[in-house]
Amino acid sequence: MGGTKNFALRLLLIAVVLGAWELLVSLAGIPEYILPAPSSIFRSMYFGIVNNIYPVHFWVTLSETLLGFLVGTLLAFMLGTLVALSRRVEYFLYPFIVMFQAMPKVALAPLIIVWFGLGLTSKVINAALVAFFPLMVNTIVGLRSAEEDRINLMRSLAASRTQIFFMLQLPNALPYIFAGLEIAMIFALIGAIVAEFVGAERGLGMLIQSMNFNMDVAGQFSILLILSLLGLVLNG
Repeated sequence: MGGTKNFALRLLLIAVVLGAWELLVSLAGIPEYILPAPSSIFRSMYFGIVNNIYPVHFWVTLSETLLGFLVGTLLAFMLGTLVALSRRVEYFLYPFIVMFQAMPKVALAPLIIVWFGLGLTSKVINAALVAFFPLMVNTIVGLRSAEEDRINLMRSLAASRTQIFFMLQLPNALPYIFAGLEIAMIFALIGAIVAEFVGAERGLGMLIQSMNFNMDVAGQFSILLILSLLGLVLNG
């Protein structure tokens, strides 16, 4: 009962904010190219969906995001595990990892477009790069968070490295890994949109760029709303 009441209050708050926004734009006479009213935004969204413009580009962006997330997190988990379990691997690879992490991914996006073209591949690679580091860092921290006394106890019981990993270190690291996955999913969406901004044939980011040239601010707001809802769903 309490959950239903809280949900109703949340919807009421959203309705009040939208109503105040609509009233402010109307009373202040703010031009639509500066700040469109919610009614204009929802109208643009409706026409975009009915005319099958938004769904086509939506599925492209969603595909890029999910593929980039899968590729980036898989590589991040494998490399993070190697670094966490092997001091030799850490010694040789970690400086390169830190240097690459410090490099702004937005600056890499144009190069990725040049190397891999305007199609799906470049967007997936950019999304994977952005999603890679949160999970890799969390994997390393999580696997190393296992107490040394417990590891020594398992060794004294003749447990192998594989048994220690699967029975102690990995279960202990799962909260860190899932926290990294949560961040990586949103970062993958951001990476895909950034790549579409730089150069794309399809996708919601490309659509926003096109609307920007046409001064269709209501359309841009409607796509931003779709991306926000998509991010909320993916985060869940």
